[in-house]
Amino acid sequence: MSERLLLISGNYSPEPTGIGKYNGEMMQWLADKGYDCTVITTYPYYPYWKIQPPYAHAGRWYKKEKYPGLTIYRCPQYIPAVPSGMKRILMDVTFFMAAFFRLLTLLFTTKFDVVMVVVPPFHLGFLGLLYKWIRGARLLYHIQDMQIEAARDLQMIRSRWLLNTLFRMEQFILRKADLVSSISEGMMRKIAAKSGKEIFFFPNWVAVNHFFPMDGRQQLKADFGFHAEDKVILYAGAIGEKQGLESILEVALAMQENDRLKFLICGAGPYKASLESKAQAMSLQNVIFYPTQPSSHFNRFLNMADIHLVIQKANAADLVMPSKLTTILAVEGLALITANEGTSLYELVNKHQLGIVVQAENQQALYEGLLQAINEDSGHITSRAGDYARNFLAIDSIMTSFEQGALKASR
Repeated sequence: MSERLLLISGNYSPEPTGIGKYNGEMMQWLADKGYDCTVITTYPYYPYWKIQPPYAHAGRWYKKEKYPGLTIYRCPQYIPAVPSGMKRILMDVTFFMAAFFRLLTLLFTTKFDVVMVVVPPFHLGFLGLLYKWIRGARLLYHIQDMQIEAARDLQMIRSRWLLNTLFRMEQFILRKADLVSSISEGMMRKIAAKSGKEIFFFPNWVAVNHFFPMDGRQQLKADFGFHAEDKVILYAGAIGEKQGLESILEVALAMQENDRLKFLICGAGPYKASLESKAQAMSLQNVIFYPTQPSSHFNRFLNMADIHLVIQKANAADLVMPSKLTTILAVEGLALITANEGTSLYELVNKHQLGIVVQAENQQALYEGLLQAINEDSGHITSRAGDYARNFLAIDSIMTSFEQGALKASR
């Protein structure tokens, strides 16, 4: 009989980016390997912050989906159109409650061998603990984003009492879980320090059969509405508070005399409208906004760009490993990354020479890094990036390591 695995997470496929994308690919891989997989999640909303078709009219109640080796239970949830600190808390609470009632229906009807909780929100771990204590399942707690630290450092939560309470709750979950994993060495060190236990390395991956380098960049540029001689500088990803994307507008303003430089911002998120308004107010003719691109031609879209921007605020660089970087590496793109020395992102890129790294929230450093990317030969960087993606970021390699080192080792 195949091993039964339950995933509890607030994000899942068909979300095109972030945690939902990785959760969907992970569970499909496990189902293909013969695991009997079940998912408790919500309806796809990220990075648009509204429920996406074909679920737009089904998001007010529960829904069950059945596929070979995989059952998905979708739960209703409050989704704020413009998320703030308190609205995010309310969103997380509503999903927790909806998932709790769905879990109750499974608690005494289905015996899972493993319960995996992917966070944020961190308090979903209590649902995993509930099932573990009653049914004896092993609990795997995977941290994609250090949510409480991010909320504190970005000043989304300012109450010291509330922060301390949240940290104590999280520490309880960490100590009771059978295995805790995370996506970067920097995050693992922080989690180990507050949990007192060894943390399993489970990095994000890239589907190298879907994302790969292509020839004919000039034609690709024409396909997406640019001239062959244009230098396309692309930011593709979520447009949210932690990215600090105003810096792109500032560097575009400083370089606006060169009409061949095109700054392309592609994606969705709660701050996109504000960013567009700022670009318009600055009269930036060299900044273009695109919607999130469909997966069917996203590889071509990435290959079209000459330079890829990976922008983050300084206080987020060691809390979140940007998922967009994996696809940039896979297509052998030239990445210009903002990360400060000592963060896991800086250490990774600098150690393997995968891109150009400049100091975060330093406008002059971003400007100089972009000049370097525009004017210097980068072939040695992009070839290393592709080799690293193929050798270390392929989904089969990472998921096999996870299966052998986490699923089977936790028995």
